[in-house]
Amino acid sequence: MEAKETTPAADAETRSKIARGVGQAAAGAHETIDTLSDAARPAVDRLASGAHVTVDRVASAATQAAETLGAKGATIKTAQDQLVESAREYVRQNPVAALGIAVATGFVLSRLLSSK
Repeated sequence: MEAKETTPAADAETRSKIARGVGQAAAGAHETIDTLSDAARPAVDRLASGAHVTVDRVASAATQAAETLGAKGATIKTAQDQLVESAREYVRQNPVAALGIAVATGFVLSRLLSSK
């Protein structure tokens, strides 16, 4: 095999061709990326819009649930306070009966909870 000698002008021309080819490939890649980006943008925008709507709906439902639980909590607290006051009043008016109920309840619970 015989080595082929190149001249500086031939080397410069080869480098120039390679540089043009790389430049054209880069430009083509940029065009493809821009085309794909433009095509994907509406889909991404729709997805983002749908996600925002979903988040707003979930936040609204959570807020409504929290408000409902707050109102129910207040109702339960009021009922508890009334029940406790009613029990206190019963114990004041019927101390012997209340003591008998407490002893009977303790006896039943001890039998239920005993392991034997």
